[in-house]
Amino acid sequence: MARFVRWTAIAAAALLVTGCGGGSSGTGDDGRGADGRASRSASPSTGASVDAAVPPASLTGQKLDWGRCEGPDAPDDDWQCATMKTPLDWSRPRGRTIDLALVRSTARGGDRIGSLLFNFGGPGGSGVSTLPAYASTVSSLHQRYDLVSWDPRGVGDSEGVRCRGDKEIQAAESVDVTPDTPAEETAYLADATEFGKGCQKAAGELMAHVSTTDTARDMDLMRQVLGDSRMHYFGISYGTELGGVYAHLFPKNVGRLILDAVVDPTADSVGHALNQARGFQRALDNYLRSTGQDPRAGTRKIADLLDRIDSEPLPTSSGRKLTQTLAITGIVLPLYSESGWPTLTSALEAAEEGDGSELLSLADGYNDRDASGHYGTTTHSQRVISCLDQRQRPTVEQTKKRLGEFERISPVFGSFLGWDTAGWCHDWPVAGQFDTPEVSAAGSAPILLVGNTGDPATPYEGARRMADELGEDVGVLLTWKGEGHGAYGSGSDCVDSTVDAYLLKGTVPEDGKVCS
Repeated sequence: MARFVRWTAIAAAALLVTGCGGGSSGTGDDGRGADGRASRSASPSTGASVDAAVPPASLTGQKLDWGRCEGPDAPDDDWQCATMKTPLDWSRPRGRTIDLALVRSTARGGDRIGSLLFNFGGPGGSGVSTLPAYASTVSSLHQRYDLVSWDPRGVGDSEGVRCRGDKEIQAAESVDVTPDTPAEETAYLADATEFGKGCQKAAGELMAHVSTTDTARDMDLMRQVLGDSRMHYFGISYGTELGGVYAHLFPKNVGRLILDAVVDPTADSVGHALNQARGFQRALDNYLRSTGQDPRAGTRKIADLLDRIDSEPLPTSSGRKLTQTLAITGIVLPLYSESGWPTLTSALEAAEEGDGSELLSLADGYNDRDASGHYGTTTHSQRVISCLDQRQRPTVEQTKKRLGEFERISPVFGSFLGWDTAGWCHDWPVAGQFDTPEVSAAGSAPILLVGNTGDPATPYEGARRMADELGEDVGVLLTWKGEGHGAYGSGSDCVDSTVDAYLLKGTVPEDGKVCS
């Protein structure tokens, strides 16, 4: 099972070229209080105050041994890699350490500003592998910034977690994640339990220390080790939530922060699923209009196709079967970028004719499966991190009560996303730590948020909510009336020039500026 990944558009576009204990007390079924807002935990995820989490000089003063990146997929010599030590447990900053993998390319021009740290989302996306591919998009920023990214704790080369082997992952693809019978429900929940056990076995003690708050503290240590007096940061998708948490913990250390494809910080896990149902259905409607179809009729046609696949999976040229779950996943990927829409048209037409090969190829790209049948670990890391963050654990009974709401919002994606709220962190070995992240950042320098009205994975409404939560005179919203997940580098000179002016010159646009 793969959640609709909150991930940057560049990653989705790259995939297209090569082929998201019980609920908290005192709240309703959706984890929201009487005022309709999701409740927050009283303390940050590690349970330690900012003062108590001050790292020792042995960590803040460490010298990184930058050298040539190694491995079969290593970038060219413009890039250097290094390893930074950080506390495993930030409530014990002088205790055991873990290693974080970093990548950088130094500023190409004069008048260097400092380091510009990137997080590409997920959670679970590898910055080490993604940043070199993204560098051409931010070439104007590269003139005055060292471009830097990293694999957050629990990801990739930074103590990455693999919860299952390839054969187990492929076998689990036959599990129906929109169960229609008691037997399918039992299999679905049993699979979730087994996945969690596999993660616990693989991660060990790290399992309780991969939260967004832990990573935000790692970022501030990174800032100090890199020699920057202020944090300059570019967060995309989940990276915007991470940026907001950082600003809350370290408002006085904020320099120039860009948050693009903004996560709604007021939404709990059910709220995020509802948001994504609206966002992906909105993107599907826009896609259908672009092909001359009525969105309602086109949606019904796709929903009927998925129902048929649920009853009888489609054959493919690989010999594997296209299940309903894989078909939905294959439909999701091209909606991350308008450039993927023609690919979606071809895949749907083939599926209507009884061939699931193209949708399966798209699903494999989304699930990080290569031609040899090897799967990446992005979704493993995503689940380990998000289930540590999220305290809300809807039961099957609570989920069933809301399935109608999900399906009314989206006949195509609603059931998948609704059931995901019950299965994603079902029987998880580690308790979740908050319902929604705290991102208030009084005293911070202005933070620029970029919201895209056609964003499927992080719908536009979340950007305004993030701006409000950051606080007055902190959150500044730039709106782009476009399509796809993310705005910068997506074809809008208005967006790109506004972001560049902010990062390169410190020019803060008027809150509410619109790029059409």
